[in-house]
Amino acid sequence: MKSVGVLAVVPARGGSKGLPGKNIRPLAGVPLIGHSILMARQCTGITRAVVSTDAPEIAAVARTFGADVIDRPGTLSEDQTPMWPVIRHALAHTEALDQREYEFVLLLDPTSPGRLPSDIDEALARLQATPAADGIIGVSQPTFNPIWHCVVERDGFMANLVDAGAAFGRRQDVPPVYRINASLYIWRAAFVRREENDWRTVGQYVMHEIPEVRAIHIDEPADFTHAELLIKEGLVHLPWLDQRKGGETR
Repeated sequence: MKSVGVLAVVPARGGSKGLPGKNIRPLAGVPLIGHSILMARQCTGITRAVVSTDAPEIAAVARTFGADVIDRPGTLSEDQTPMWPVIRHALAHTEALDQREYEFVLLLDPTSPGRLPSDIDEALARLQATPAADGIIGVSQPTFNPIWHCVVERDGFMANLVDAGAAFGRRQDVPPVYRINASLYIWRAAFVRREENDWRTVGQYVMHEIPEVRAIHIDEPADFTHAELLIKEGLVHLPWLDQRKGGETR
C-alpha cells in the first residue's frame, strides 16, 4: 500500500462522568467536537479526519459537520481505557478501509479547541524536518514555573518540589518549563503501528509551543465559561467561527 499524508483522529467517548455530554455541549455556538472537525477542514496538511466514538449522539453531531465516523469497540470505551490503543485502532481501521497507509497520525482532542490550522502545519513541518523524532507534542509555558513555585510537604514541613529551584535567587533566572497541554499530538504512523505501549514510555519527541492563553482544556463547567469569555473578548480567535458567521453551512 502506498503511504500518504496525515490521518487526524478526533476521539470522543460518550461516557464522560465528570461532565456528561461535554463533547456535544455548545461552545461559542458550536458543539465542542465541532471545533476540532471545523479546524481539520481548514488545515491543508490533513489528508483525512475521522471521529472515533462509541456514542450514537456524538456520531450524529459529527456527521452534521461532515466528519467520517469510526465505531469504537466497547473494549476501548471504558472509563479507564488509555488513549493510545484508541489511536492505534483508528489508524488500523482507517488504513484497512482506505487500503492505504498514512505517514503521520494527528490526535485532536475535542476538549482542547484552541489549536489553529497554522499550529498543525508548523508542527508537521518541524516533525518532517527532524528525522530522529517519533512525534511532536503541543506544549505551552504555564503562568507559574514549577521549578520556582511548587512545593510539597515532607515530614510536616514545606519542601521544594524541585530541590534545584532553591538555588535561583530570581524568578527570571529559572529555566523555562513547558506543560503538555493536549492541543496536538503528531506521531509517525510507523511508530504508532509498531509500539503497543503508551507513547510516553518510548520514543523521542520535539515540542510545538502555543501561547498559554490558547491552551484551553475543558473538563468542567467552569472551563466552558472561561473559554467562552476568552473567545468573546477576542483573546482567542477561532477562524472557523468567522466562516460560520459568514453563512457557511455544515
